[in-house]
Amino acid sequence: QVQLVESGGGLVQAGGSLRLSCAASGLTFSKYTLAWFRQAPGKDREFVAAISRGGASTRYADSVKGRFTASRDNTKNTVYLQMNSLKPEDTAVYYCAADTSYVRTSPQDYNYWGQGTQVTVST
Repeated sequence: QVQLVESGGGLVQAGGSLRLSCAASGLTFSKYTLAWFRQAPGKDREFVAAISRGGASTRYADSVKGRFTASRDNTKNTVYLQMNSLKPEDTAVYYCAADTSYVRTSPQDYNYWGQGTQVTVST
């Protein structure tokens, strides 16, 4: 079955960086759009970034543009989220998601999800 496993979360000071990884199995990775979402306590899950099947196209939430970069390595079945200049408001559980559709920003458009990794940004 399809499995998505995130890693790389942790505690970082404001202004710092983290790189999240999401390793996929059970699917033909290159045929899937991959996305990152996040959910803070008491808030809805929100779109962060997405990357097309071949990696040529990316899309970002306005709140992370210029700070976060999504990339993928189709030879390793892994998608990454490089997060720079982190802010306390970036604190959330980060999820990766996969679907065969084109790049989309709604959680409802993604069929497969990882278990999430916690990112905490301190002041």
